[in-house]
Amino acid sequence: MNASLNAARRTRELARAAETVSDLLVVGLGATGAGVALDAASRGLSVTAIDAHDLAFGTSRWSSKMIHGGLRYLAKGQVGVAMESAAERGVLLCRTAPHLVRAQPYLLPLTPEVPGGLAATVMAGYRMGDLLRAAARTPRRVLPGPSRVPASRALAMAPALRAEGLRGALASFDGRVVDDARLVVAIARTAAAHGASVLTRCRALSLSGDGARARDELTGETFTLRARRVINAAGVWAGGLTDAVTLRPSRGTHLVLRPGVLGGMRAGLHVPIPGHPGRFALVLPQEDGRVYAGITDEPVEGAIPDVPEAPEADVAFLLGVLQSTFATPVTREDVAGAYAGLRPLLAADGRTADLSRRHAVVKGSDGVVTVVGGKLTTYRRMARDAVDAAFPGAAPSRTSRLPLTGAPGGPRAASPDTGARPGPPAPSRLTARYGSEAAAVHRLADPDAETLPLGVTTAELVWAVRHEGALDAGDLLDRRTRIGLVAQDRAAALPAAERVLREHLG
Repeated sequence: MNASLNAARRTRELARAAETVSDLLVVGLGATGAGVALDAASRGLSVTAIDAHDLAFGTSRWSSKMIHGGLRYLAKGQVGVAMESAAERGVLLCRTAPHLVRAQPYLLPLTPEVPGGLAATVMAGYRMGDLLRAAARTPRRVLPGPSRVPASRALAMAPALRAEGLRGALASFDGRVVDDARLVVAIARTAAAHGASVLTRCRALSLSGDGARARDELTGETFTLRARRVINAAGVWAGGLTDAVTLRPSRGTHLVLRPGVLGGMRAGLHVPIPGHPGRFALVLPQEDGRVYAGITDEPVEGAIPDVPEAPEADVAFLLGVLQSTFATPVTREDVAGAYAGLRPLLAADGRTADLSRRHAVVKGSDGVVTVVGGKLTTYRRMARDAVDAAFPGAAPSRTSRLPLTGAPGGPRAASPDTGARPGPPAPSRLTARYGSEAAAVHRLADPDAETLPLGVTTAELVWAVRHEGALDAGDLLDRRTRIGLVAQDRAAALPAAERVLREHLG
C-alpha cells in the first residue's frame, strides 16, 4: 500500500479521474472528507476525493486540539453525542492514531469564581464522564479517573496560577491531538494507501448526483468528474454547493501565547469565564513551549472567508478571561499570534454556543449526500454514516480497526526513504509527530541544514513534499508544520520552504 502523496501522483490520478467513473466522489478534504475517502476506499469502493485548497485547509486545522469525551454535551443532556464522543476518543487513543492522540491532564482551578456548589457539580460531571470512558471500553490506564488535588499540587502542575484564594483544583484526563492538521494528513494518506485518489487544488464548481464540474486550480482547466455517488463534506462551505442544508457558522478564536508566558505548565487548564457560571475557557500547553488559549463562540454572518481572522474583540475577551486566574496578567504583548476557525453548525434558533454539535447526513433531491456538523473527535463516525447513506448495501465500515499512517501497523510511504537502513534513532519530537515514519524522516536530515522555528528541520519539509502532498509554501508552513501560526516565525522559515520546493517539488 503506497501512502505517499506528491505532485507526480496528483498529476497521474487527476488525469485518470477525469476519464473514468468512480464509485464515489468526495468534496472536501478536512477530517470528515478525508475520513469519508478512507471509509469508502477501505470497503473496496473506488474513490476520488477533491479539495479546492489543501488537506486540512479549513476548520479541521483550527481546533482546540482536544479529542474529548463529550463532557460538555453530557452537561446539556446530549447523552448520545457524549457517548459517541467517548467511543471515538477511545478509537483514536487506542487503535487508529495513538502516535498523534494521547491522554492530557487538565486542572479546573478552584478560585473564588468557582463556588463550592459549582465545584461539586463539575466533579459529578467528571465522574459521569468516567462512566462514559468505561462504557466506551477505554482502559483506565489510558485515561485515569478524576480527583481533587490540593493547592500545592495544582501550583506544581501550573506554577503561573494565582495562589491567593486557590482552594485546590479538580483534576481530570481527556484526549488531545499533537497537531490537528497532521491528523488529517494521516487520514488522507491512509485513504490513498487504500486506493483513493486524493486531489488537492481541485475545486468543485457545481455538484450533481452523478458527479461534479471541477477546475484544476493549478492550471485553470475545467472538466467533469463522474461518479455513482457524491458526498459533500465541504464543511462551512457545504451550503454553497447544495440547497439541502442551511448552516449557521460560529467562530472559535484561540490565542497563541509566547513560550515562557505561562512557563512550566504540566497540565491543561479549564479557566472559569467570569459572569458565565459553568462555562470555561481552555488553556493548553504545547510541546514547543507555546500555549493555546481559547475558545470563543460567536455567530458569523455573510460570506465565508477562506481563512478566518481572529478579531481584536475576541483577543481582548480571552485576555480578560485569563486575568482572573494567573498571578501575572497576560497582556497583548504576550500574544504571539491568534487563529480562528468556523464551526459548520446546522441553522437553528438560539445562540451558536447552545446549538447541538450532533452531525447530520442529508440527501438532497439531486442525490448528493451532505454531511455537516459534528466535531474533530467524531470525524470517523460522521464519515461512516455518510458512506452508509450513499451506499446502503455496501460492506460494513472497517475504519474503527484500521491504524492510520504513522500508527503501529499503519501504511507507510513507498520510497527508499522508508528503507531499513541503520541510523541514529529519531528525536522524540519527530516520533511524536510522525510515529512509525519518524526514522525515515530523520534519515533525510542534513546535519549542516538550519533548524527552523519550533525546532522544525528541513528534512520535514522535504518529507512533506515527497510524501504528504505539499505543493507550496503555505502547505509546508501552515499545515504540514504549524510554523505559520506566528507571522514572524513564518517569515523566518519562508526562504527554506521555497528552497525545498525548488529542489524537490519536481
